[in-house]
Amino acid sequence: MNETEEMLAADGHAAPDEQAAHNVAKHVRKYLLVGATLITFTAITVFLSYVNFGTMKANVAVAMAVATFKAALVAAIFMHLSNEKRLIYRILVFTAFFVLGLFFLTYLAWYDPVTR
Repeated sequence: MNETEEMLAADGHAAPDEQAAHNVAKHVRKYLLVGATLITFTAITVFLSYVNFGTMKANVAVAMAVATFKAALVAAIFMHLSNEKRLIYRILVFTAFFVLGLFFLTYLAWYDPVTR
């Protein structure tokens, strides 16, 4: 340890190496928790695949809800998108607007009385 690290340790504060180890341990714990959550929801997905919710549309909706949760968890934690809030929300709003516009154009093409 150099002189500065010894002074920090003498003041009751953790040495930088100890702080770095604590921060790494905190992140590893978070990643393990997210991994356990993903494994749990994979088991839930497999269980729900054997449950009949009445119609095929309901089955697909339930499967998509679980898959969306798992994808959002991976994107937020492992891809670190939870730290990029402002930029991500701007891109998300633009993307949602663009997709809804394309859906609306498809709707207009399907139900256009002139072309039918």
